[in-house]
Amino acid sequence: MRFSSAFAVLRCRCKRRPSVSFSHRRCFSSYPPPRPSFGIAFDIDGVLIRGQTPIAGAPEALRRLYSDSGGLKVPFLFLTNGGGVRESKRAKELSLQLGINILHQQVLQGHTPFKDLANRFKEGLVIAVGKGEPADVMLEYGFKNVLSIDEYASYFDGIDPLSPYKTWKTRSMIDKGEKEPCKPPHTRNVFSERVEAAFVVSDPVDWGRDIQVLCDVLRSGGLPGRENSHQPPLFFANDDLEYQAVFPTNRLGMGAYRIALEAIFNRIHDNALEYTCFGKPNPSVFRNAENILSHLPCCPNVEPYKGNSTITGTHLFKTIYMVGDNPAVDISGARQAGHPWFSILTRTGVFKGKENDPQFPADLVVDNVGDAVDYILRQEGFV
Repeated sequence: MRFSSAFAVLRCRCKRRPSVSFSHRRCFSSYPPPRPSFGIAFDIDGVLIRGQTPIAGAPEALRRLYSDSGGLKVPFLFLTNGGGVRESKRAKELSLQLGINILHQQVLQGHTPFKDLANRFKEGLVIAVGKGEPADVMLEYGFKNVLSIDEYASYFDGIDPLSPYKTWKTRSMIDKGEKEPCKPPHTRNVFSERVEAAFVVSDPVDWGRDIQVLCDVLRSGGLPGRENSHQPPLFFANDDLEYQAVFPTNRLGMGAYRIALEAIFNRIHDNALEYTCFGKPNPSVFRNAENILSHLPCCPNVEPYKGNSTITGTHLFKTIYMVGDNPAVDISGARQAGHPWFSILTRTGVFKGKENDPQFPADLVVDNVGDAVDYILRQEGFV
């Protein structure tokens, strides 16, 4: 099938078209192969995976980026606003789901930038909010004194007045007939220990309790139950309003939770809620991804770049392709980042339109990630 008939290509006339700047040479040549002048960043949910299931054609598309020996032929990484687990664990999960060998360096999650804040809070108590293993994530980043919001809330009798009515059990517990495990005894006294910061690492599970507890922490200066005081810092791993999961229509994300928390806090406190959001579409996330791409091992005998292009202001790549499904996040971020980013929008997730997105138009619109990889490799002479 000819490429032109494989899928509909929609381009913004105002956008440049990346040049074919790399002539492919086999890695077993007697000379070390040149490092590719392009890289790829893939979103995960809605592009490669839906729920826990790979989207049709995604594993095959990614295998084309590896050499016969199993090494990276093209430098690529996963740039997602999701998270809740350590990058090393997510790499293992993705490796099993997609059937390829993924390095932990290839996984950049919404909360990955939190590691740069570890020295700022040192031994101070911080609260980690969200599904998965938020406290373990923060501990791996170098934070010394971390409690999940689940554990923190358990210290305060009555902080969640609805807790007696919550008898949640996991599906596996129900299938096995297991009872809810007993809570371990408390080993510390947090009542006089001030919370120095709160981090929303991943999507909160119990919105009602978490909003209540965070409002108590933030309006009291980090000491729930005390008088109003200066608000501790609050950080969000992303600000996604919606994302694509298993359900046919989009699900509310961390951005929706932030809106709910902010609206309530601003009604009960004299000062407006202060917070910092990370994740896409923040241009700094894309600059960091460019730097990580330059350090990935690619083809045998080719040394990774030793410098830091984000500091020197130089670009090692003539083109970096952002393949995503969310115009307001993936495409908007690539557009804000500017050169050398080139945005590709798929129709397998948040975006399902026939034409380009009117508010955040991509450089290219394709049906799926397979079509995106096909375009990239042809454009770069990798066929």
